[in-house]
Amino acid sequence: MPKSPQSHLNPRQPLVVDTTKLPRQPGATRALKRVDAAPADLGVELISVPVGSDLELDLSLTSASEGVFVSGLVRGSLQGECGRCLNEIDRPFTVRIGELYAYADSFTEETEDDDEVGRMQGDLLDLEPAVRDAVVLTLPTNPLCRPDCPGLCPDCGVHFDDLPADHSHEDVDARWAALRNLSTESPGAASPHQKQDSKE
Repeated sequence: MPKSPQSHLNPRQPLVVDTTKLPRQPGATRALKRVDAAPADLGVELISVPVGSDLELDLSLTSASEGVFVSGLVRGSLQGECGRCLNEIDRPFTVRIGELYAYADSFTEETEDDDEVGRMQGDLLDLEPAVRDAVVLTLPTNPLCRPDCPGLCPDCGVHFDDLPADHSHEDVDARWAALRNLSTESPGAASPHQKQDSKE
C-alpha cells in the first residue's frame, strides 16, 4: 500500500530542521539549540501551549544508517484554567523527545508505518509531530492550579479558599416551606380560622 505523501517542508518554518551540515556518517552528531514559535492547537481543551509562544529546543541530531535520530528536551509555557476552580494556570513545562527520521527510500522508510517513524524530505525533517505527541501525552485532561485545590462551593460558586471553614448552606425542602412561614408569624396574630370562630 503506497504511503501518503508529506506536505512540502519549508526550512524557514518553525520546528523544521535542516540537517545539511550533519554528516551522513553513522555516529556523527550535531547539537541543535534554538527557539521556535509554538504551533496552533498544541495541547488539550483546558490547557495548552499558547500559539506563537517560545519553544526552546535543546536537542542532539545523530546520524544513523537509516536516518537521523533526534533526542533532547523541549521547554515552553502552558496556559489554561483549573478544572476545579477555573483559576488561570500559567506554568513552564519540559518534555523529552526521541525520534528517528528515516531517509527517503531507506529500508526503515519502506518497512515502517507512517505513525511509527518520522520521514526525511531530503535534508529536512519536521519536529512538530514529535513535539506535539510529547507535550499532549504529558498534559492532564483535568488540570489543577494546585494538587489540593478545593474548588468552588456548588451552592454559591465562591472559591472555598475565600470562605470560612464553617461555610455551609441550609438545605430546606420546599415541601416544608409553608410550615416555616407559619412559624415566622407573630404569636398574637389570629389565624383565618380563629377569626371565623370569633364571628360565630
